[in-house]
Amino acid sequence: MSQVKSKQRVLDHGEVFTNEREVNAMLNLVKHETERIDSRFLEPACGSGNFLVEILSRKLKIVEQRYKKSQSDFEKYSILAISSIYGVDLLEDNILECKDRLYEIFNTQYTKLYKKKTKDNVREAFRFILDKNMLIGDALTLLQKNGNPIVFSEWSNVKGSMFKRREYIFEHLLNDNKTTELSLFEIKEREQSDMGDDIFIPKPIKEYRLSHYLRMQENV
Repeated sequence: MSQVKSKQRVLDHGEVFTNEREVNAMLNLVKHETERIDSRFLEPACGSGNFLVEILSRKLKIVEQRYKKSQSDFEKYSILAISSIYGVDLLEDNILECKDRLYEIFNTQYTKLYKKKTKDNVREAFRFILDKNMLIGDALTLLQKNGNPIVFSEWSNVKGSMFKRREYIFEHLLNDNKTTELSLFEIKEREQSDMGDDIFIPKPIKEYRLSHYLRMQENV
C-alpha cells in the first residue's frame, strides 16, 4: 500500500501512512499484548487501519489456534477481539476503508473455517461493533466530526456468551491522567487506594443490559 493517497491530503491533513515493515516492527515491541485476545488498543489517527488490521490479524490467529474446533467459541472470541480495537480519524473515507478491511479479515477467516455453517448475525454483530469503535473525529480536540464528544464503548465478556456494554466520554477518560501506561477505561474519578496512592475509576455515561454475542446489535 502506498504511504500517500495524494499530495493534497498530505498538505491539508499531514496524511502519511505507516508501511507494513514499520507497523510490524512497532507492534513487535508489544508482541505479547497483540496476542492477548482482550487487550485493548486505541489508534488516535488510524488512517485506513494499517496498525489495526495487523493487530486484529494477530488476535484472530490466536483465536483460531485455540478455538477453531468449536464454532461458537471461535465466534465469541472473535467478537471479543474486535471489541478491544478502537480507531479515530479525521477523514470519513479512511474510517470506512478501515472498517471494511477489518471486517474482511474476519469474514474471510470465518468463512474459510466454517463455510455454509457461518451465521449472518455474527457478521452483523461484528459490523455493529466496528461502527461503534471506529469513529470520525479529532483525537486532539476529543470531538467527533459532528461536534459531539468522542464516546467509546467498553465491551466486556462477563458471563459465558454474554457481553456488557458501557459508554464513556473520551475526554473524561483522560482527565487527571498522569500516566500513559493506563489502559482505556481505567481512569476517571480520583480515589485513594489502601496504600494512599491516587487511583482513577471510570464512570460510564450509559450502561446497556447484558447481551448474547449473537444479538449485540439489537441492544441499542
